[in-house]
Amino acid sequence: MGLMDFIKKQFIDVIQWTEASDGTLAWRYPMADMEIQNGGVLVVRESQIAMFVNEGKVADVFGPGTYKLTTQTLPLLTYLKNWDKLFESPFKSDVYFFSTRQQIDQKWGTPQPITIRDADFGAVRLRAFGNYNYRIADAKLFHNEISGTRDNYSVDDVDGQLRGLVLQNISNAIASSGIAFLDLASNQLAFAQALVKQLAPEFEKIGLKLEGMTVQNLSLPEELQKILDQKIGMGMVGNDMGKFMQYQTAQAIPKFAEGAGSGGSVAGDAMGLGAGVALGQVLAQNLQAGLSSGPAQAAAYAAAAQAAGVKPDEVMATLEKLADLKGKGVLTQEEFDAKKAELLKKLV
Repeated sequence: MGLMDFIKKQFIDVIQWTEASDGTLAWRYPMADMEIQNGGVLVVRESQIAMFVNEGKVADVFGPGTYKLTTQTLPLLTYLKNWDKLFESPFKSDVYFFSTRQQIDQKWGTPQPITIRDADFGAVRLRAFGNYNYRIADAKLFHNEISGTRDNYSVDDVDGQLRGLVLQNISNAIASSGIAFLDLASNQLAFAQALVKQLAPEFEKIGLKLEGMTVQNLSLPEELQKILDQKIGMGMVGNDMGKFMQYQTAQAIPKFAEGAGSGGSVAGDAMGLGAGVALGQVLAQNLQAGLSSGPAQAAAYAAAAQAAGVKPDEVMATLEKLADLKGKGVLTQEEFDAKKAELLKKLV
């Protein structure tokens, strides 16, 4: 190799990054002892940002495109180096490339149950997990706050920091949403949207844009899960008392079935199951239409109820259940009053 060939290899004519693999957020062009040739070419591909750093100071930032490197295309670097005329000799500068592609399917989760505040229940312990996606939005800020002067900074390097941000802000997200926790828990899309609203500003502080989040699973304490299931069931039937009683009957049937293996007689279990089915049918058919239309229908309902083994104390038991649901926040006062009025008419 001749002397001139050796000298030529010390100058860089084309600066570019081909991203050989996924998962890299920031990459420093390997300068070694080389210098950038005056009039050299900078190639920045789509989904990339290039940044020149001189003596620790961020200078010029370039989006996608092809650039000829002169004092006109490097105005800040020209100012930092105090070039009072067009530079003609090669120069040294650190060049960093940043990937602005979305980093998708990033996992988040609660390794242990976390406690959050809730207006209805005081404190709730939950476990949740899902995924999120983000991209670099401000390369200069990300360089100054996170990646620094490292040759390579990957998605894995920032993963722990971002997971911590999610866990730290879950409680604040629920509180600031203004939505009752049970409503959030029954609507995972609303839960995810509340998280995004809370977390987006936190990501922006380090130069990232949070593009979206999902909540794939939410685990609650058993007693709270039962209340949530009841609330979802009530949401399905609305204010239709007939459907409400059908729903209650459907919930009771598995309990009758469980009694078969607990020492009770097969006949007794069958009678209990039959009574439950009959109760659901009678109440579904007669609760609204029968009693609100007059004494004759009321008498017909009473006869049907008596035939099915329904007694006034069963109506009172239903009222007690409704009161319990109201106390737990599943029913509003208005819903409870409406259902109570309907049931009490059956005792007149």
